[in-house]
Amino acid sequence: MPVHKRVEFDPGLTQRYTGRLQRTIEKDGSFNVLRRGVGIRDKGFYLHLMSSNWPWFLVQVGVAYTLANVVFAAVYYWIGVEWLAGAPHATKLEAFLGAFFFSVQTFTTVGYGHIAPTGILASSVAALEAMTGLLAFALGTGLLYGRFSRPSAKLVFSRQMVVAPYNDGRAVMFRVANGRPNVLMELEATVILMTVEDGPDGPRRKFEALALERMKVYFLPLSWTLVHPINEHSPLQGLGPDDLLRMQAEFLILIKAFDDTFSQAVHARYSYTFEEIEWDSRFLPAFDVNSDGEMVLDLSQLDRSAGVGAGSVRPGD
Repeated sequence: MPVHKRVEFDPGLTQRYTGRLQRTIEKDGSFNVLRRGVGIRDKGFYLHLMSSNWPWFLVQVGVAYTLANVVFAAVYYWIGVEWLAGAPHATKLEAFLGAFFFSVQTFTTVGYGHIAPTGILASSVAALEAMTGLLAFALGTGLLYGRFSRPSAKLVFSRQMVVAPYNDGRAVMFRVANGRPNVLMELEATVILMTVEDGPDGPRRKFEALALERMKVYFLPLSWTLVHPINEHSPLQGLGPDDLLRMQAEFLILIKAFDDTFSQAVHARYSYTFEEIEWDSRFLPAFDVNSDGEMVLDLSQLDRSAGVGAGSVRPGD
């Protein structure tokens, strides 16, 4: 009978190991992968602009806007500022600035009217710039709308994991909360332990999905403590800080949820390395009830923990 080789679990991050790696998933949820050999057409500038943070996005838009007007101003200056009726040209700097601000007026289709192109060449360039400006602003408007309307999860994770007492043993835990006022429903979490172990062909990365006390919750108005019991079925049983250091352990987190505002599914990624685990510690409550009977969640307390014996809290708190 044919012998079937057992296929090992690989979430898509390869089992090959060639040396000490940085964390696999960065704190912002991006993968620690550098892409090379990519052509200009494959760089995905639209995706880059959509995924850039807001300050960097605004800087790039401002730089592109300025460069476009500098290029057209240089063309007008080369043609001759005398072909721009009403433009000052007493000095070279004044002439270039006049061409630049005429370019801004044409590019944005403002057209104040005190400067106007004369001659076929200058008028043709102005017509080309006006069309370029319309297309550029249409693209910019689409990007701006897309960034505002794109559904995304803003989940806040605790700074650290803890290994705390749990039932008659111990468990590894971390906390997560919704950083936005929108409603997230039907949350589902997956936790994968990545380690480096010796194999017949040398060190290899190993991936194991960790069983959670509660993999799903229906709502997330407060914080959610995810718990992996360390029992006879856990790959962490019998391991300590030195073992996780030797194995270069990293916990990969994937959470998906349904955003009730946009009626779409959203995803969040995160990771904890062996250096971000507090041993013999437990989380303290991050929410309380005020005098009016309202639940109050304090996201600044999401990381709050204490050594075992300094207080108690249920795993779900």
